[in-house]
Formats: sequence, C-alpha cells, structure tokens
Amino acid sequence: MKKSLVVISILFVSIASSAQTADTAKPAKHWTKGGLAGLNFGQASFTNWAAGGENSISVGAILTLFSNYKKDKTTWDNSLDLTYGMLQSGVAPLRKNDDKIDFSSKFGRYAFLDHWYYSALVSFKSQFADGYNYPNDSVVISHFMAPGYLLGALGLDYKTKDNSLSLFISPLTSKTTFVNDQKLADAGAYGVTAAKYDTVNGVYGPIKSGEMVLNQFGGYIKFTFKKDIFKNVNFATKLELFSNYLKDPQNIVVNWENILSMKVNKLLSANISTNMIYDHNIPVPVKRMENGVEVMGTGPRLQFKEVLAIGLAYKF
Repeated sequence: MKKSLVVISILFVSIASSAQTADTAKPAKHWTKGGLAGLNFGQASFTNWAAGGENSISVGAILTLFSNYKKDKTTWDNSLDLTYGMLQSGVAPLRKNDDKIDFSSKFGRYAFLDHWYYSALVSFKSQFADGYNYPNDSVVISHFMAPGYLLGALGLDYKTKDNSLSLFISPLTSKTTFVNDQKLADAGAYGVTAAKYDTVNGVYGPIKSGEMVLNQFGGYIKFTFKKDIFKNVNFATKLELFSNYLKDPQNIVVNWENILSMKVNKLLSANISTNMIYDHNIPVPVKRMENGVEVMGTGPRLQFKEVLAIGLAYKF
C-alpha cells in the first residue's frame, strides 16, 4: 500500500514537471516534442441493490512522451509510456490494476525509395511495483525488473513523412529477459532456466540456482500506426512480433496494443485500450480436465486486457 502510494506520487510529480517543461522550453530546430498526461477515475456504488453488486473505486495515471529528430537523411525517434493504476473493490485491500514502463529509441539513416531507412532500435519494458495473483496477495509473482525486457535490433524501417505509420523489420535481434528475483528465477518464471533439485545427504534441495537472465536471438517486426480518424477521435495501434531462431521459432511472441482516444474538451477525455499478449515462455493459470475431473494447472495462453477510462488529460 505505502509502496503503491509512493509510486503514484512520483508519477504525478513527473507529470507536473513534464507539463511545466513543455510550457517553458523551446524545442530545438529539427526536433518535434510533446506528450500526454492524464488522470483517470472510475467508481461504482450500490445501496440496497436487489440485483447485487460491489462498491468500487479506481484511479489511474498515464504519461506519454515523445521526442523525434529529423534532419536531411537522419531520423531519431524516442518514446516513453508510463502507466500506473490502483483499484479498491468492496472490502478488499487496495490493489494494482495497471502498471507499465515502455521506452523505445530508434535511429535511422535514409536507404532508398523515399520511405525506407536503415535503422537500429533499442527498447526496454518493465513495471513499477509488485504484482500478485489476486485474490492471493501474499506471494509476489512480479516486480520491477522481474520481468524486465531489453531488446536491440538492426533492420529496415518503412515510415511515412508525417511519422503516422512505421514498419520496422529486423532479421538481427537480441532479446534479453531479466528476472531480478531468485525465487522467481528458481521457479523458471518468464522463461528463464529453473533451478535443479536433487536429494543430497537425504535432504531434498536445489543443486543449481535458477538463472536470472535469458538471452534470445531472432527476428523482430514492429508496426505502429497513429491517426485522427474523426474530429477529436484518435486511434493508435502497436504490434510487435518476435521469433527465437535458436529454440522453437514457431512460437512467436506477440504483443498488440490498441487505444482509441476521444477528446471531450480541453481537459476531459475518454479512451478505450486493449492489450493482447502471447508468450510461450509465460505460463498462466488454466483449468483442464483429467480423468473427468477439473483441475488447476498452468500453460501458455493468450493474455488479454481491456480498460475503459474517463478522466482529465493534458496534451502538450
């Protein structure tokens, strides 16, 4: 609880600082800078409601920044997406319901046919705070840098002049997964090599600790598109695909994000976002039938998240 409040406070300070910087700083020549800061709310209340229901309140913060450079044959695109949200439902304790750190930097030099660039991309993804498999809130299943993803790629980038569309194709990609928690690493979380156990002197225990880093080499595709489709309505999508050449290349890692943003006035906004993830290295709780009996287990599955948010937004 205290950690969550500290994280949200830091995020709010970042939003305020970024807004002030945008107001006072003059962008350098050849640079395009901007961003969006938002605070979203959700609430439901029931009194003597015959159909049943549970009181709830949620709050979420979002900060999106971009800084793009273009001069002659050189381009350099940078973006940072931060989100954090908390939910209070019924008598349950305050819980995290959204958490993301996503940084990307892509450098390009003109190649051919007006829109193609030789490019190098670096990206980093993680989260701010501990995560739990609710309603179990006693065992941590994730936290900052567990997992953390660092990706480096070389390839070709097709991009429009207004930067609304980009298709980056890389046959040479290094992807590193970090699990900075020995318990999670011992369990083989997020695809790292799990600990090995054996009986030593009559005591069953680990003979080799789990590895905290997983290195992969393969191919990577990143597609982004952002456009005003109607007045005060913006649609943005990002699709990332990765295939590990060295092990099970057919198990493609998929991360697809969509957001539909609707501006009500200068400060009020509403948005709908979805996120679909498939990673064969990340097992999730699933139910299966064994001898006619339903049992709980784990396995790779499509993960899906949808968020509808209404709140305050400041674009700069």
